[in-house]
Amino acid sequence: MPMQPLSELPRATAAGLRAVFCDIDDTLTTRGRLGAAAYAALWRLREAGLAVVPVTGRPAGWADPLARMWPVAGVVAENGAVAFWLDERGTMCRWYARNPKEMKADQARLLETAFRLVRERPACRLAADQPFRISDVAIDFAEEVEPLGFDFAEELCARFREVGANAKVSSIHVNAWFGAFDKGTACERFARERLGLALDDGSTAYVGDSPNDEPLFARFTLSFGVANIGRFAGRLAHEPRWVATLDGGDGFAEVADRILALRADDDGVAKKPTRAKRSRAGRRRAAP
Repeated sequence: MPMQPLSELPRATAAGLRAVFCDIDDTLTTRGRLGAAAYAALWRLREAGLAVVPVTGRPAGWADPLARMWPVAGVVAENGAVAFWLDERGTMCRWYARNPKEMKADQARLLETAFRLVRERPACRLAADQPFRISDVAIDFAEEVEPLGFDFAEELCARFREVGANAKVSSIHVNAWFGAFDKGTACERFARERLGLALDDGSTAYVGDSPNDEPLFARFTLSFGVANIGRFAGRLAHEPRWVATLDGGDGFAEVADRILALRADDDGVAKKPTRAKRSRAGRRRAAP
């Protein structure tokens, strides 16, 4: 089904939401920065009683501080390899998609392929955040190098797949890893185990911008793209259902504001989940 304008989102659809999952790079951020509009939108969603869960290809080493400092229910990192959240006492908790020692061993093996590709194609490089990763490898094709284009990124993906790895293109990196997990499997687990929710019943939504978000666009009944998803027109088998008019963090704020406006009562105050529904989801959400 073609993407629809965000303005056509039905009121009843927004009213059923209990949690919003979202990408970080070029979805929450704009040109690498988390702007005031996007950060304020995170708080508005939280204050309206909606759990927010960033889901990123960025490393586990980034997810820990974000889960501690942002107004979120948790953070999923490395395309589903690990999740972090604070429990009700403020203690950091985490789960892994695979045994961490096995993931590190496979990562070392995959780095051999990454180093070879970088030697063959010196215009790209290992991502600057590679030292903070526990599962995957990331090659930078657009963050700290001159943008090399998505055809170049797809060629890198093909080379990783030749050695049996999974590979996905984000807006800035090619991520590769071994293991039967991705953003979709991780979101499904986090929604079920932490929030008591599902991805296919209208209680959860996803906001993204690039091909590594495609597993989420496929799994979530309710999905959104920020406007820069348009760069991947024709490259995605699964597109978001609704699309914002603005790019990056401004687009995320636009999505949040549309959801909250539709959930507002007659006095203009955003409705929170009922006590019965909070008892299942809200009690398990991470502390701020």
